[in-house]
Amino acid sequence: MERETPAGDKRMRLRYDGVCRVCETALPAQTEAIYERSSKTVRCPTHEAAVAGPAAGPGPIDIGVPGASARREFERRKASREKRIRARNPRIGGLILALSDAPQSTTSWETGAVGEERVGQRLNELANDDLRVLHDRRVPGSRANIDHVVVTGNGVFVIDPKRYQGRPRLQVEGGLIRPRVERLMVGSRNCSKLVDGVLKQVALVESLVSEDVPVRGVLCFVEADWPLFGGAFATQGVDVLWPRKLYPLLEAAGPLDTGSVRETHERLARALPPA
Repeated sequence: MERETPAGDKRMRLRYDGVCRVCETALPAQTEAIYERSSKTVRCPTHEAAVAGPAAGPGPIDIGVPGASARREFERRKASREKRIRARNPRIGGLILALSDAPQSTTSWETGAVGEERVGQRLNELANDDLRVLHDRRVPGSRANIDHVVVTGNGVFVIDPKRYQGRPRLQVEGGLIRPRVERLMVGSRNCSKLVDGVLKQVALVESLVSEDVPVRGVLCFVEADWPLFGGAFATQGVDVLWPRKLYPLLEAAGPLDTGSVRETHERLARALPPA
């Protein structure tokens, strides 16, 4: 269904393949997008407010708020549950809420938000001309988001903090006769899907930066049971570590100069809007 945006552009399903003029993401036919009448171009629906053309020049960069979207989702679910319980139990709704816990599907959002907030706060403290950060970035054309993107002299780091209990370890099977299979385990829990998620984010970021800018994925477990010595490892090119191991990695010197760091940061900020 077609409808106009507040700026007078048209929100519609594309009849033909297109490319977002803001982030250059491919938009296949039948994808919902916004058609800009003035420039006769299209953009992703996530760029609802991105109506200024390229000639307008870059505006101030919004680095985002760590954990903002996860925090909003937790508050939304919490309020919805409270409203539902009070509506069903007008007299004792408050008592039920006081004596019962929210379901794990709700509290997991707060757990994730806290992890993102802790890591994000420290990243903001480390930020300088050669270490620039972006938080809680929306993936164009998707409901997914990237928790933290850090641009440094060593390249771009895509960081996914997790507050999981248990000891992270790499479980390896095969390798000689059988194909090698790596699994990320946290305690007895198979968390390999987390690696797959980070690899998708890395691939997206790689498509947005210059070929000479390296991109690394990081899973940062903030409250896991790490050993006193060693413990950090990598699987499928994704670093698995904890905050104290992460920050020196970001601050290490690299081949990118200050100008390249700034340019890459600005490019990613435009392509990945705050969630």
